[in-house]
Amino acid sequence: MNFHERVTITIENHVAHVLLDRADKMNALDDAMFEGIIAAGGYLHEAKGVRAVVLSGAGRSFCAGLDLSSMARSDRWQGNALTERTHGNANRAQEAAMIWRKLPMPVIAAVHGVCFGGGLQVASGADIRVIAPDARLAVMEVKWGLVPDMAGYVLWRGNVRDDVLRELTYTHREFSGAEAVQFGFATHADPDPLARAMALAHEIAGKSPDAVRGAKLLGNTTADMDADQILMAESVAQVALMASPNQIEAVQAGLEKRAADFVDP
Repeated sequence: MNFHERVTITIENHVAHVLLDRADKMNALDDAMFEGIIAAGGYLHEAKGVRAVVLSGAGRSFCAGLDLSSMARSDRWQGNALTERTHGNANRAQEAAMIWRKLPMPVIAAVHGVCFGGGLQVASGADIRVIAPDARLAVMEVKWGLVPDMAGYVLWRGNVRDDVLRELTYTHREFSGAEAVQFGFATHADPDPLARAMALAHEIAGKSPDAVRGAKLLGNTTADMDADQILMAESVAQVALMASPNQIEAVQAGLEKRAADFVDP
């Protein structure tokens, strides 16, 4: 499946591979790329049988950030357009990163090459990020007299230490994939991030999709709750799972030491 000639999706064994497919421009974000990313995310939100998603970039890099020449010609970046909430709680650019966090199933980003600015924020929307140790990253926006505004401050919260984020934002200096793990921008460093991400996605796809989706929902919603609300949210989620067909199958498969045969929601 191809979305706006910028993003492709292939699905196999309950895992969807989303490929940013503008290799000649290092997958830079132009109007068509934004539309393609959001359309791909919308498709996956309704897709049946998808239990995990891998997000990667074609060619030499994951994503070089905004295509500045394209953005200069787009009226979407003029005046007050950015303050319009066109996608629920987000504008279009923010949704290109937030869509991955909003999906009901886990998303794993496989990052290699260059991952600058908006590209870093798109990758940050994933639940888990596997990165090549020699990848080049930067919170690039201040270089162009701007601030990060594609949901980075939402997605980095709790992962990246505040003073480290401030330094990297103010200076827009590059850092490596190995440093990205240390700083909290990435989960794992691996010389073959796509293979590692695919292996992890297939492992997740073998678990109860109800339980995995429930865990993602808790992870998404509890950050801003107080202790009492979190305790109740855990209990409500557990009640929904207990004695359900997939929960019973998980127990039986474990006792019988066999692969589980889960039903997708």
